[in-house]
Amino acid sequence: MSPRRVGRGERLMVPDAEFSSYYGRPILKSPTWKVPDVPLYLYLGGAAGTSACIAALADVTGRGPLRRWGRLAALTGALVSVGALVHDLGRPRRFLHMLRVLKPTSPLSVGSWILAPFGTLSGLAAASELTGIAPAVGRAAGIGAAALGPAMTTYTAVLLADTAVPAWHEAHRELPFVFAGSALAAGGGIGLAARGDVRPARRVAIAGAVLELVAGTVLERRVGFARSAYTGGRPGRLLKLARAATATGAAAAAAGGLVPGRRGRMLSLAAAALLNGGAAATRFGIFEAGVVSARDPAYTVQPQRARVEARRAGVDG
Repeated sequence: MSPRRVGRGERLMVPDAEFSSYYGRPILKSPTWKVPDVPLYLYLGGAAGTSACIAALADVTGRGPLRRWGRLAALTGALVSVGALVHDLGRPRRFLHMLRVLKPTSPLSVGSWILAPFGTLSGLAAASELTGIAPAVGRAAGIGAAALGPAMTTYTAVLLADTAVPAWHEAHRELPFVFAGSALAAGGGIGLAARGDVRPARRVAIAGAVLELVAGTVLERRVGFARSAYTGGRPGRLLKLARAATATGAAAAAAGGLVPGRRGRMLSLAAAALLNGGAAATRFGIFEAGVVSARDPAYTVQPQRARVEARRAGVDG
């Protein structure tokens, strides 16, 4: 390799560095989180957070059936989320160990401290709803769970983006918006299955679907080389399926609000299934994209090479 000139006519005598991995082996350790435990946890936590917010809104606006449905959905999502997380950790006490210390710099520690009180408050609200005992306590607990709801929808995105996994880390700006939109679509979709007036859930579901679709498109355009992890193979198929289900679900949700009677109800139920299927496929697709990018050294080497070349271009300029 011939020497290269670097500013003011100087010649760089050291050859360009070539980035490679040892015999093509992965540079990063692939995530050891279990499937379907962790992707399911990512999906259910977001849906539960949105359901708690919808339940609190329904409580304030006098929509009893929607409030009841939202409280039960929030509790169910929280319980299954904890179950999936504990199963992934292997032993229940490992989850309890994470609650021994609050470490603000650790997304996992902060997330554990969000999930634990959210589940407790959701349980109190649902218990009051089912038994009719202490409605004031149930309302206060429901408001508390709703206050933690937005954090439930996005903290898992921060947890993934804070790792060194290329597909997740490169998308650290967009992932919270994708997860928030997906959670809103899922929680709003769950609300569509309730009886009575579900207009707030319908608005949330449609807004969430739009946010998820837009943010997902921006993510794939901005992440550079990591884009192929999201568009190829199994992750690409899952995410394409997710987009189709989310878009169709949003259209069905909008149509369900315009069509009266049984047909409108059937459209709303179809929208609920499609939106939640899309939200789950989004979480599984993003998780799989991260695993793919960790296993292939090119996803680590190529962005490094691009950054080095950009710095060189700045020096040469």
